[in-house]
Parts: sequence; structure tokens; C-alpha cells
Amino acid sequence: MDVREKILKSLSIDPEAVKKKIVEFIKQKVENAGAGGVVIGLSGGVDSSVNAFLCTEALGADKVLGVSMPEAGVTNAADVGDAKEIATKLGIGYRVVDITPAIQGLHRNITDFKVDALLPAANLKPRIRMAILYYYANLLNRLVVGSGNRSELRAGYFTKYGDGAADLLPLGRIYKTHVKQLAAHLGVPQKIIDKAPSAGLWRGQTDELELGLPYAKLDMIYAGLDLKLNHNAIAEAVGVKSEDIRRFIERERRTVHKLKVPEMPKF
Repeated sequence: MDVREKILKSLSIDPEAVKKKIVEFIKQKVENAGAGGVVIGLSGGVDSSVNAFLCTEALGADKVLGVSMPEAGVTNAADVGDAKEIATKLGIGYRVVDITPAIQGLHRNITDFKVDALLPAANLKPRIRMAILYYYANLLNRLVVGSGNRSELRAGYFTKYGDGAADLLPLGRIYKTHVKQLAAHLGVPQKIIDKAPSAGLWRGQTDELELGLPYAKLDMIYAGLDLKLNHNAIAEAVGVKSEDIRRFIERERRTVHKLKVPEMPKF
């Protein structure tokens, strides 16, 4: 078996076994917390859709609330439609909260707001969205379910205290490649599985443009590193440069703080 085949084999999962394990995880976490259910940010993408399917199976539709949080002029109307389609298909609770006024309010009230500082402004959006999810979680005595997967966590591709803030991450141990396999098994519509992933930070923004690689290749890099394969061999098998391997190793090192609780002094 050559290196590429070895990597691809490691990225193949038994979706039914993974589904059962995650469903049981969700059940236990909600029960242990004494919570009445869960709240999910429904973006219309594959990760949040898979989460909705898994939470519904684990808890029942009446204990799952999906919240779509579009921004005028940025969020694609088709994404809101896809989120609603998932909620309707599963029979879960559904809310739409327009975050545009909240964003505009912050822009007006941060007196030295920098219009040309793209990333700080963009990161306000997932933090606003998470505040809304926690409002509903507090209101309904529920837990917030995050939709981050292992690919995003390793690459540090999430906003600290934004989409990275949640009470549980059911997909946090599986790569994007696995999420898509699980989505197909669960019956998530193919148009959602095939959609270009986007955090909805600005018009035309996509995850893969920001990361500089498609998730399929990124996951192969991580799988090769998991297998402790030679970096040059991974690069050749994936069809990337050796510099890309080093770049994502360094990215993981630099962003590991996002996965930790705040640092405290030692006495």
C-alpha cells in the first residue's frame, strides 16, 4: 500500500458506528448537565446540519432548537433557506435572528472602530451569534452545541469566544472528510454536503480560500501527520508543497491557545 492509499484508508470511517457514539455522547452530556435540550446555530452548512440530525436522534425533535442568524448583504439567502429546510425536515424548533442591527450598533458605538480592519470586524459576527445562542440556552435551560470539526480545531480556524465557544462539540474528534461521510449516511441533502464551506464573515468568503487548501487536502495532511509519515512523502501523496505541511504544523502550534481555558498564574 502506497502512502496516498494509506492516508485515504485512515480517513474512511464506519458512519453508523460513529453516529451511535456521538448520539450517546450528546445524550450523556445533556443528561449530566440536567439540561432540557440543546441549541444549535443553523448556518445551512454541512457541519451544523449534521449536528442537527445527531441531536434530534439523541434527544428528540422537541428538545432541539436551531437558530439561523443571517446578516443583510452578506449571508446568502439560499443558506437561510437550507437551514429552514433542515429544521422542517427534522421537525425541530427554528428561529431566525437578523444580526445586522447588532453589528451596526457596535460599529456606531465603538468610537474608534476601524472600517479597514477586516478581521477584527469580521470576528464580531460569530461572537454576536454565540451571544444569541447562549441567550436561548439560558432562557430554555439548554446547552449550546458547537459545530466545529477536527479539521477546524487543528487549524485554529474558528473565532475564540465566537463559534469556538460552546458547551459541547460533537464533531470535534472527526475531520471534515468524516463529517461529509456521516452527512451522506444521515441523509443530509447532497446540495448541502457539496456546498463550499463558509463562516459567513464577509461577502464571498469561503473557508478554503482563507485556509489556502481544500479541506480534502488539509485532512490528508493531518491524517498523514497522525500516521507519523515523512513530511515529504505526505506532500507528494497529497499533491502539495512541503512548505504547506510545515505551515499547518506551525499554524496548529500558534493557535493551540484557542483550545485552552484562560492562563492563570501559578503560586
